[in-house]
Amino acid sequence: MSVKSIIGLVVAAVVAVLLYGSLFLVYPYEQAVVTQFGRIERAVREPGLYFKTPFIQSVEYLDKRARYLEQSEREVIDSGKKRLLIDSFARYRISDPIIFKRQAKFLSNFESQLNGFMEASLRDVVAEFTFKDIVRDKRDELVELIRQSVNEKTERLGVELVDYRIRRADLPKENSEAVYRQMQTERQQEANGIRADGEKLSQQIRSIADRNATVIIANANRDSEIQRGIGDAQRNAIFAAAYGKNPDFFEFYRSMKAYENSLTNGDTRLVLSPEGEFFSYFNDAGKVPMGDVQKAEKAVDAAPAPVIPAQAAPASAGATAPEAPAAN
Repeated sequence: MSVKSIIGLVVAAVVAVLLYGSLFLVYPYEQAVVTQFGRIERAVREPGLYFKTPFIQSVEYLDKRARYLEQSEREVIDSGKKRLLIDSFARYRISDPIIFKRQAKFLSNFESQLNGFMEASLRDVVAEFTFKDIVRDKRDELVELIRQSVNEKTERLGVELVDYRIRRADLPKENSEAVYRQMQTERQQEANGIRADGEKLSQQIRSIADRNATVIIANANRDSEIQRGIGDAQRNAIFAAAYGKNPDFFEFYRSMKAYENSLTNGDTRLVLSPEGEFFSYFNDAGKVPMGDVQKAEKAVDAAPAPVIPAQAAPASAGATAPEAPAAN
């Protein structure tokens, strides 16, 4: 190999090294900061191929995408002086790489500062809200206030806080148990109140029903007594009309009923004089002629029907004819 060839190869190698040291590539998800002896010269935010002074200037790449930072669980106090455990996270993006390199220098340093900013803003904002607002009613308003508060602090470091969210907000275990017991007591009191109202209404309905039942029964008893009195009056009228036609037959009938009622049982014994009034119809003198009996029966059949009062109910189809009153 000749000297010229060697020199050409050396020159080509030097040119290649100079080109390699003077060119740098920026990808779409990156941004770069060019420094010279530790001093920031410029920032490159658009993707492409760029030049720098070889061996003098250096390039540091920073991520252009939003980064995720999780904050560990923190204990804070709300406006009602209740202790809360809040677990949150944030997403941030480097908006100005030059300011970021001058102020924060490294991501690890910045994330440590961001964690402190988030905790301070969280305590300040949560202290103005109640537990109910944090958990349900004003959750979105709360996280937006925290994001704005943290963003004001990170803008001085060349960083924009893209989003801030509360993953979980809850009471400590001992406080939760006390709240659950209080809620259980309140629900129990409410249930007892509902039961008391229901029992009161039940008693009112039951008393009205009992009163109506008493009135109905009383009216039914009254009507039944009226009907029974009307029936007795009709019965007595029929017997009076019949017995008035033949008093002898009436006396005979009463004596027969007396014999029937007094001699019902087979072991009945009567110690009476056969000549007494009770056994008068067992003697020939007290017998009623059969003709008189037939006349009495015809008199009963021919007796006029008694007048039934207007309020009397019609007799039922299965009713039987009344019997004559028993002899004393």
